[in-house]
Amino acid sequence: MRLKKIKNAIEDIKSSKYYVEEPALNRAKWHTIFGNDLPIDIEIGMGKGNFIINMAKEYPNTNFIGIEKYDSVMVKAVRKLNTIPELKNLKLILYDARDIENIFKKEIHRIYLNFSDPWPKSKHEKRRLTSSTFLEKYEKIFENRKEIFQKTDNISFFEFSYASLKENGYTIKYITNDLWNDTTIPNIPTEYEEKFVKLGIKINSLHAYKN
Repeated sequence: MRLKKIKNAIEDIKSSKYYVEEPALNRAKWHTIFGNDLPIDIEIGMGKGNFIINMAKEYPNTNFIGIEKYDSVMVKAVRKLNTIPELKNLKLILYDARDIENIFKKEIHRIYLNFSDPWPKSKHEKRRLTSSTFLEKYEKIFENRKEIFQKTDNISFFEFSYASLKENGYTIKYITNDLWNDTTIPNIPTEYEEKFVKLGIKINSLHAYKN
């Protein structure tokens, strides 16, 4: 997918109070960045930021870090944040998650994977964020108990994720193929999610953990 270049995107991001440049320098020190010992949750592929921003609002006793690879996407979250009161429990990182173990070390509480690229071709399986390749990386960044939350519209990717998590020792706490009609599961939607639901597309979701 070719992303449209956004004027002044990188300049706006770097000037944001939420942006952390050179995140690898903070490896194993993120609690110091936040100035507290509260749990740290991350969203890999934060997109335009609706989910991570609203999570930070909803859960002030948790620290959140949004990770996004593309400045043309992250800048929309940054500009959104400029219009609301400051969130002390939120930071943003412009980074490729393939090297995630280089920026965190045994300090992450939960990982959120919302509408990640499904990489449908079998030759690209290792690029999927729920592949064994990535689950091994996550082992190095989780603090204690490991928790992964996933949402996707892609049923094939969802089935792959379920199998991969089980094969790697995770227990599935809940799973649904129709999140918006399951009132037992709390949910903060992403931008993609709201568009899909308006089109009648069902949302798959799971919560997996590993002690």
